[in-house]
Amino acid sequence: MTTSTEAVGGLLSQVEDFEAVYSNADGDPSCIPWAKNRPDPALVNWLNNVAPSLIRSGARVMVIGCGLGNDAQALIHRGYDVTAFDCSETAVNWARRLDPSNHQCYHVADLFDLPLRWRHRFDLVVEIKTLQSILPERRHEAMLSIAKLLSRHGQLLIVCKGIDAGQSLEDGPPWPLSRDDLLQAASSADLVMSGDIAEFLDDDQPPVHRIRALFKRG
Repeated sequence: MTTSTEAVGGLLSQVEDFEAVYSNADGDPSCIPWAKNRPDPALVNWLNNVAPSLIRSGARVMVIGCGLGNDAQALIHRGYDVTAFDCSETAVNWARRLDPSNHQCYHVADLFDLPLRWRHRFDLVVEIKTLQSILPERRHEAMLSIAKLLSRHGQLLIVCKGIDAGQSLEDGPPWPLSRDDLLQAASSADLVMSGDIAEFLDDDQPPVHRIRALFKRG
């Protein structure tokens, strides 16, 4: 069993690893494996087809693991009041340079030690491909922290890599999730489904199995 000290050590190592990727890129986004220079297509699709009936214009939105800020920018352009954070200081400074008119929206923060002022504040929380990057043994703890961001009637949108039959989890990150993995993590944080789970192949080459799900507080 992993001890708490080992878990913390693993998390610190992950933060250092992500910071190193952004630092070593030296301003070249093509060196960031997960940077696509566009908002996530699954987010855009959801914003076009589902969000208008759920999330009012001007609503408070949190973007978790914002990276270079593409998803945050897409939400800002649609009129939402956006706060975005990443554990990498280099990534956040980079996002601010790319979006100088909204530089105040981007923050350096630790998902496991978020500012108290953010608690229960957001009408929509967007988590795209961050949960899959967290050590599986800390997944439930991560979901608990994410759930604390939601306002009483807030919605949590998750997009993650889905696990395929026979796939090994030994080579993560990312550590893909099954439907059951995602539902169990949500349940542990007293979150319930808010609509159906969508599973699909994305437009990467080769295509990647993705899961998109919406949750709310129970």
